[in-house]
Parts: sequence; structure tokens; C-alpha cells
Amino acid sequence: MTKTIKTKLASAANRSATSSFALAAGLGGSSLGFRRDATHGSVEAVETADASAPAYPYSVCYAELEAELDALIDQAIAAIVEGDIVEDDILGHYVHIASLVRAVSFREGKLLELAIELISRVRPDLVVLTKSLRLPLVKAALEAVANNNWANLDGVLLDCEAPAKGTYTPDVIIVDLTRRLGYILDVKRSLASYGDTSRLEELKAKMMASALVLPDWLYKHHKRLMIDTVGVAILDGASRPSDHENGVWALDELDDLLGISGAAATMAELRRRLAARVQQVLERETRKALGIKSASAQVDAGGTELSVKRQLNFNAVASLHEGDPQHWSEYGDDDGLEQEPADEEDEPMHVHPVRLKVGFARSLRLN
Repeated sequence: MTKTIKTKLASAANRSATSSFALAAGLGGSSLGFRRDATHGSVEAVETADASAPAYPYSVCYAELEAELDALIDQAIAAIVEGDIVEDDILGHYVHIASLVRAVSFREGKLLELAIELISRVRPDLVVLTKSLRLPLVKAALEAVANNNWANLDGVLLDCEAPAKGTYTPDVIIVDLTRRLGYILDVKRSLASYGDTSRLEELKAKMMASALVLPDWLYKHHKRLMIDTVGVAILDGASRPSDHENGVWALDELDDLLGISGAAATMAELRRRLAARVQQVLERETRKALGIKSASAQVDAGGTELSVKRQLNFNAVASLHEGDPQHWSEYGDDDGLEQEPADEEDEPMHVHPVRLKVGFARSLRLN
């Protein structure tokens, strides 16, 4: 079942009678956002809020959540250290270090998800969903995204129980009850591993297709939650330059995504503490692999003092079992993509009417 819903002007907080689609804009200075006026078929510049705008009504700092966040770090480190190790003829006795690096790539992403959920509780009007988030990839939605400009899909709502081609599992779904706004978030520890490959575009296409069924899915599966705006955002934990018009947000912009002052600073401190703990573990295991018992300087057979830096020279050419490890490539995050058999039947259901606006997530400073 497909419904076309007429929508109102870009801001969820300040609606007018003209149908529009809002693209996310950068922050900083007096930036320009853009909206599509469906009535006049034009694109106009809209001056957005200045970066020095007042703080949001809700705020957070690391000290307020220190016990809970430190506990999450402890859990992540324990999971990293306790990971299974599979013997490898190439890596030899360095296999434990490689296993740790792989575990860090996965566990950091999970830690960021849990921290976002914890920080979001500061706002009582936010509903954060992190479990059982298998959104159907409805065939009609996939075709709509593939064959249309994203802006042209403003106002299109699809039945989540229509024939589907597998599912997409986002990391977090956030519902802003005040603004009737839903965010589909995919949290990445870093987008560096995606490079110039097509993986990022494939991920965005699935997120966009999921956005077209999210209002119906929330209404049917989450106690009649109702939204009229959907935003998709890929959150880059490494905070490289963002690209809001393509749905990519840096972690240091989290304040404007959640509407909570201090959220980004809290996440930055979380990553700083995690980094210190992870590097301690890696240093300890590297010393074990190289047979170095302490951090103090060692003395070679000729009495020459060898610095720790020289002992840990990973660029030296060495034998298979006695040399240094090769550079390990960064392991990408799970895109949360699963395949399921397509539904054979489409039984229409009567759903409470919803006014829907879809698009890439936009800063709350623009509303």
C-alpha cells in the first residue's frame, strides 16, 4: 500500500502551507540551507541560525554521566581483551595483536551507540530505540530511491508490510516527540575504510528506502509512535569533515543532532578515555610479542642502550616469526544489512494518517 502525503514547509517547528523538502546544511557562521518549493518548482536559499545561537534547553557533561560511561568503557575493554584468538600462520605470535585491533574496530562502534543512547536520556521527549530494529527494505521503496531524486520523494509514505527484499538494521532510531521527528542513525567509528568505494552509497540507499517506511513501522510496531518528518544520518566517529547534503555527520556535531548541549564534548571525552585504555592494552601485548618485559630501556650485547621506540620498530624487515607485523588494514563496520526472503503477501492495514517529510538529517539549529 502506497500513500502520498502532502507536506508542509521545511521546519518541523514552524510549518507553513507550502510543500517543501529540507536538505541539511553545515553549521558555522551564517550558513545557507536549502528547501524545495514544490508549488513553484524552485530552490531558494534560506539563512539559518548562527553558530553562536543560545545553547539548547538540555545539556550534559561527562562528569554527570561519568560512572555510567566509565562502566561502558570497562565493558568494551573487557570484550576486546577476551576475544577469541584464531591461530594464523602468517601473523604467527602477533596474531593476538591483530585480534585486538579487529575487536577495537567493532567495540568502539558499539560503545558509541550505547553512549548516544545514554546521553539522549537527558531529554525526556526523546525516545531511543536500539533493539530489534529490522526495517523492511520494501521493493517499492528501493525502486523509488533508485529512480528518483531524493527531494522528489518528499511526502511519500509506504506500507512497511508491503513485499520486501531483505531488511536493514540501523544502529539507533531516535524519535523526537516534540517535533514529531524520527532519525535513522548508522554510527561508524570511522568512514576512512569506506574510501571511494560504492559501499557508502549502497548504505545510504538502504537507509533512504527505510525512511519511506519508518512512520508506518513505528506506528505498527512501537505503540503507535507517530512522526511526520524522517531524517537519515551516518555518524562519523572520527569527526572528519561532514557532508550534511549527503547525510554524513561528524560526531562533534552531535549537539545539533540531538538538541543537547555538551553531547559532542561528552563523546569526545569518552573516546579520549577509550583511546588511552586501548593503547595501554596494545602496548602491553606488543611487548609480550616482542619479549620485552618492561618499559625501561634495554641494553644490547655491546652495552648500547636501545630505546623502546627502536625495539618497537614495526617498519623493519624481519623474518616470519621474529620480525615485526605488517600494517593492519582498518576493518569496516557492519552495515547492519541482512537479507530475508521477500514477503509473498501484502495485506493492507488501516493506518492512522501521518504527515510525512523525508530527507537527510538536518541540524536542529535550522528549525
